[in-house]
Amino acid sequence: MSKTTVKDVSTEPEPEHGEAAVPRTVGVSRAFALLLVITGAAGLLAAWVITIDKFKLLEAKVEGRTFTPGCSLNPVVSCGSVMESDQASVFGFPNPMLGLVAYGIVIGVGMSLLARARFPRWYWLTFNAGCLFGVSFCAWLMFQSLYRINALCLWCSLAWVATIIMFWYVTSFNVRNRFLPAPPWLRNFFGDFTWVLPLLHIGIIGMLILTRWWDFWTS
Repeated sequence: MSKTTVKDVSTEPEPEHGEAAVPRTVGVSRAFALLLVITGAAGLLAAWVITIDKFKLLEAKVEGRTFTPGCSLNPVVSCGSVMESDQASVFGFPNPMLGLVAYGIVIGVGMSLLARARFPRWYWLTFNAGCLFGVSFCAWLMFQSLYRINALCLWCSLAWVATIIMFWYVTSFNVRNRFLPAPPWLRNFFGDFTWVLPLLHIGIIGMLILTRWWDFWTS
């Protein structure tokens, strides 16, 4: 993925403090807004499909029959095994229902930015905190999927990728606009090489998946 260029637009004059100057409200580039819409839509699609399959699975249990989700392809890529696990309902309801709300919010933010909306620092930090929760929750689910449930869900993987990309680009935006404290070299790094971080993050997960079931993939 190429880097996303962000054009900051301050609606109020910046205080004259040199390096410490922070705009009150900031707009973003069209590319960044589109990135939020696309990753939000990908996550929403994954959450929607998993939710539908979860309800079909529960309905089949009530009726005493068996339902196999379409993405249950083999013993490793088995969405059904993931959906039936305790980890699939951490908060007392199916996890993807949380995704329906969260990814919908991301799409809303992206669409607002496409309409040239500008948001203050507290808004961006709150949004970043939500992305941090999302990527942390995904990391926990990845661990559970690989080393406790021993199965992989393709739709879950799509949601993980979308959340990872979203988190790193939102964090990069906040660092480069000095909404998050960071040294100049880190701001410069995010300005030129933001794309490296999600690529590396996703690559590490891919390697973990490859090594976890190496015998299966190579048999």
